[in-house]
Amino acid sequence: MRKEETTEAVSHQLTASKRVIIQSKSIVKKVFGVVSMLSLAAQSVLSDRRNLAAYYYIKGNGIEIGALHNPLTVSSKANVRYVDRMSVADLKTHYPELSELPLVKVDILDDGEDLTRIPSASQDFVIANHFIEHCQNPIKTIQSMLRVLKPEGILYLGIPDKRYNFDVHRPLTDIGHLLQDYNEGPEWSKKQHFLEWAKFPTLGYTCDSDGKNDPRIEAEANRFMEQDYSIHYHVWTQTEILELLVTLQKTLHLAFEVEFFLKNKDEMVLVLRKNP
Repeated sequence: MRKEETTEAVSHQLTASKRVIIQSKSIVKKVFGVVSMLSLAAQSVLSDRRNLAAYYYIKGNGIEIGALHNPLTVSSKANVRYVDRMSVADLKTHYPELSELPLVKVDILDDGEDLTRIPSASQDFVIANHFIEHCQNPIKTIQSMLRVLKPEGILYLGIPDKRYNFDVHRPLTDIGHLLQDYNEGPEWSKKQHFLEWAKFPTLGYTCDSDGKNDPRIEAEANRFMEQDYSIHYHVWTQTEILELLVTLQKTLHLAFEVEFFLKNKDEMVLVLRKNP
């Protein structure tokens, strides 16, 4: 590619990213304007910006994937069914740290990455809070979520920003990695993700050059893989998520609009609307 073509492509992508940000800002003003029309009790519940966005956008019949003990607070206009890959009993056995927590009743047993048990164009909304980072193939997962949405249906995503949690020292997942997972399948990178999980959050290393001869890293990675433990496969900041949105639209031609994009403390809240 010639230098002029490269410059033009980068400029086009930056322009697209700016459009996403500008559109999101206008929606933020509209959503937050709802607060002034609510009762004091409702304003208290919706003081969390995540809940406010949910109150504004989540209506009708839909699903939430992987809610566990922290389902999204929604209005009375929404009827939510909960999807998980395991029953409540199995989740508490598989993840001992959840054993004492009040998990939501699982209504639909299904793999949240594929949603094979959910008919196409059947849901008014799909909620996936802190789920997409657990997916081996995030682009395919977003495709599945959009597939099950009705035209103009809402996809609500909460995504952790790795700068503010235990992933802080892990390398960022770039768009090239996600596209390779999508085009070739995620097996090529699976072991590396478990090695990162073992090295950084589990054993506490803070630098990629450290621990090269520590046998515990391989041992811990293998242990988690044998358990099929649901790790954070991918980690992002706002920049990488904006780049992903632009790629989904401009390169893969997924049919959605960005309704809402917000930094909410240690996470990003996204609302996408499926095109008619």
